[in-house]
Amino acid sequence: MKISKEARRTSRQLFRACMADGKLDEARVRTVVSSVSQSKPRGYIGILDAFARLVANEVDRQRAIVESATALTPAIQSDLQASLSKKYGRTLSLEFQTRPELLGGIRIKVGSDVWDGSVKARLEALASSLAA
Repeated sequence: MKISKEARRTSRQLFRACMADGKLDEARVRTVVSSVSQSKPRGYIGILDAFARLVANEVDRQRAIVESATALTPAIQSDLQASLSKKYGRTLSLEFQTRPELLGGIRIKVGSDVWDGSVKARLEALASSLAA
């Protein structure tokens, strides 16, 4: 669905209104969605669609997914937390997952940024370079 410039502009304004101290305020988001859906301004579906995308992107930016072949020790987890928070300049919530198919190493995803230091990724890169 194509969203008008006005709807996009309105959704950005609403999104900025939901930010408090550089973080997304969940209560404000609920209030905005409720208010827009009740008042039903012109193009409100486009406004809510664009607003939902902005909120989803912000939530992804605040969360890091760390995948490893084996469970990480608490010391390594806290080191990762500290280094990622320092790199991004904000506190991130980390989600640790164990994925044996990685064979070794770790894969970290923060928003659209992905760092893949897994053995599986290296083997796939080697296989593709040999096939070429």
